[in-house]
Amino acid sequence: MIIPVRCFTCGKVIGNKWDQYLDLLQADYTEGDALDALQLVRYCCRRMLMTHVDLIEKLLNYNSNLSFSASLNHLLCLRLSLYLSVCLACPCRPVHVMQFALIVCF
Repeated sequence: MIIPVRCFTCGKVIGNKWDQYLDLLQADYTEGDALDALQLVRYCCRRMLMTHVDLIEKLLNYNSNLSFSASLNHLLCLRLSLYLSVCLACPCRPVHVMQFALIVCF
């Protein structure tokens, strides 16, 4: 999918190195030389970049079949679920849900 922001093992930030890594590979660097140029010396971080499969471009092709109204409904459902997760501990949650539903519908 999308390159993780941090290495799963050591926690080093690697998400900002993906584009540079691809550029170095396009410039005929080997995988090892590209990772050395990016100063990734730990094998766990090197593994994160070498084994990543970038599927996001392929998945975005399938999203074009959705209609605008379906996308809008999906967005509203995501907003409602986010709102509910924020208000989960709130004792006034039913009131907040009704207020949110009124805002969305009108």
